[in-house]
Amino acid sequence: MLRDLINQANQVILGKEHQIKLSICCLLAQGHLLIEDLPGMGKTTLSHLIAHLFGLKYTRIQFTSDMLPADIIGVSIFNKETHDFKFIEGPIFTQVVLADEINRSSARTQSALLEAMEENQVSVDKHTYPLDKPFFVIATQNPNFQMGTFPLPESQLDRFLMRISLGYPEPSVERLILKGKQHKLIESLPSFFTNDELLSLQQKVNDIFVSDAILDIIQKILKVSREQSEFINGLSPRAGLALIQASKAWALLHQREMVIPDDIQDILTAVIGHRLQTHNMESLTDAQIYEVFQDIEMV
Repeated sequence: MLRDLINQANQVILGKEHQIKLSICCLLAQGHLLIEDLPGMGKTTLSHLIAHLFGLKYTRIQFTSDMLPADIIGVSIFNKETHDFKFIEGPIFTQVVLADEINRSSARTQSALLEAMEENQVSVDKHTYPLDKPFFVIATQNPNFQMGTFPLPESQLDRFLMRISLGYPEPSVERLILKGKQHKLIESLPSFFTNDELLSLQQKVNDIFVSDAILDIIQKILKVSREQSEFINGLSPRAGLALIQASKAWALLHQREMVIPDDIQDILTAVIGHRLQTHNMESLTDAQIYEVFQDIEMV
């Protein structure tokens, strides 16, 4: 079933199977996804596609510099007839939230997502409101060198299980896009899972076996990151847990009941790339990350 879903997704976004699989893996792992890329690369299409294929309610929020937290969470309005306040839900009350161009809003507005992403709930006026399950945030951001952007704080970045980039298409794929033959319409594709079936898959991720040998590799990755003078800080224990959870979801995606070293390699850059900061504040490429950890034996 998951293989069929991936095949259908490949007909909408051509030449990006690895990124599609990482996005699905992030959802299965009950994490949240950050997509960083230039405008026009298919970030919005990918988010809409994932929601549609899994049959989930989908909302897009366009982040702007003048947006307030209440625009996302909702607001309490006084009712003159009942003499009490009524909470009006914001667009975050859905299953898949596309936080489009999240780094065009202020840090205050960005932080409105923190409680929702961490605890699957929001708090307003001393009241707590649960969110739907599953709840999946896909945030897109433009590169920080573009005008009008605000860097995401470390606490916000750490809430994202993965960060991916779609990048430019291969020339052969780009030719198909230019010919207008690149994809099927999302609405023409079937939904593959019910809500309960997806929740069951997410539970199965927790049942994937992780051996001591795999834990040894994870700990070596954490240790090496903390020994690198070029990084401001090394990876935290939460990053180690993220590596484990993502590896388990990747194993499930490939119909295995245990994590193998290849799983860690396949998800490594997506999980740790946004968690490692250099002193010159530059983002690391996948090649640079692999170079840092190349001496770790994945056996």
